[in-house]
Amino acid sequence: MAVVLQLIIVTVLLFVLFFGLGFILNMLMKTTWFPIYGYIALVIGLVIYWGWGTGSLASNLAEYYIVDYIPALGGLIGAILSGSTIKMLRTKGYQMF
Repeated sequence: MAVVLQLIIVTVLLFVLFFGLGFILNMLMKTTWFPIYGYIALVIGLVIYWGWGTGSLASNLAEYYIVDYIPALGGLIGAILSGSTIKMLRTKGYQMF
């Protein structure tokens, strides 16, 4: 039970973290989908870094379980929703976004 609670908490935290970072990046850089590309580059970089010198990429990815992918998916959803939120705010006429 405690592991499921930890999984839920880390998923929500990554969602909020990447939503907030994406929202701020969108306001500063005025690029709608940059946080998604940045998130994907970050995940690819982390996977390559953690698997450096330990074997092939396929064998490293096979060692991850679903509980490793769920928080990453929460972060990706946060990055996507930050872009969608900024896009909606811009279409509604908010000038600062």
